[in-house]
Formats: sequence, structure tokens, C-alpha cells
Amino acid sequence: SVMSNGIKLQQLSTDYPEYRNDVLAVVNIGAQTLDFYRDGKLLAEYPISSAERGAGNRDGSHQTPLGMHYLRDKIGAESPSGMIFKGRIETGKIAKIESRSQHTGDDLITTRILWLSGLEPGVNMGAGVDSYRRFIYIHGTHEEGLIGQPASHGCVRMNNQDVVELFNQLPEKALVLIQE
Repeated sequence: SVMSNGIKLQQLSTDYPEYRNDVLAVVNIGAQTLDFYRDGKLLAEYPISSAERGAGNRDGSHQTPLGMHYLRDKIGAESPSGMIFKGRIETGKIAKIESRSQHTGDDLITTRILWLSGLEPGVNMGAGVDSYRRFIYIHGTHEEGLIGQPASHGCVRMNNQDVVELFNQLPEKALVLIQE
């Protein structure tokens, strides 16, 4: 089956046989959306915030990496909504959610962490470009008012309610494509 944006599911299961091919998340940087597919059907389209500095795969760029990734680690399954993480560990503090469209000066990681690892050597995997070593996550944010526009330091931010929903549906080893 071919999805609306031209990704061929058959091709994905051929190219990445060791990864889950029943589900797929597609991050669209231009549209600031994350599309969630199950068995080739679009089940949800979530608004997101990718990097304020645009797309790019280099270490230290503070840009959102492009290309095929997989969900390597899921963190925070039991955490309450708004829980702040530091170094992927619960701080015990709940963030105050900023619903106005403004920067707070903080880049808090809240509620859930879906840690991505690149699958394309030299693009988002390996020295200088490794998404996993760059700590590229899909995560909740306290700056919900900025969702729908580029605002992050490289990660893919989601509303806290949405990231819980995605976390519950996206298993480890699921493919995550990030495209412009």
C-alpha cells in the first residue's frame, strides 16, 4: 500500500525488515505535524514543534535531523502529565504549562520521551550526525502555546496529552521518518 505522501509501506518492510512495519510515524517539518499510521491507514495527525533553526543532521546544529529513524527507547510510561525530566530521569517537579505563544527561556522535557536512533549511515547515524547521540527525542513540552511552529533545539515537541497518546501506540523499534 502507498500512503498519501508517497511512502511505500512494502518498501519499508523490505528495507528495514528487523523493525516494526505495522506502525509508522512521519514527522513533516514543513507542515509541523506528526502523522501516525497503522497498517497503512492515517489514524492521527498531531501538531508538533521541530527545531527553530530548521532541519539538519550535524552535532551541535540545534536542528531537527532528517531521514529514517527508529524508536529506540521509551521513557516515562508511568509519569504524570507535565513531569519534568532531566537527563531522562524524573525530577519530581510538574511543569507549569505555557499556553500563550511565547518562549519561556526554558526547554523542558515533560511527560514522555521517545528517543530516536538514526538508520541512515552518514546521514543520521555515525560520527558527527548520530541522532541517538544527539539525544533527539519526541517529547512533551511546557511551551504548548508554541506547538505548530518551529521552536525546539532539535527535538520534536508535542502537546503533553498527544505525546501520551503517541507513546501508548508507538512500540519500540517502530520506524519514524522525519522529512521536510
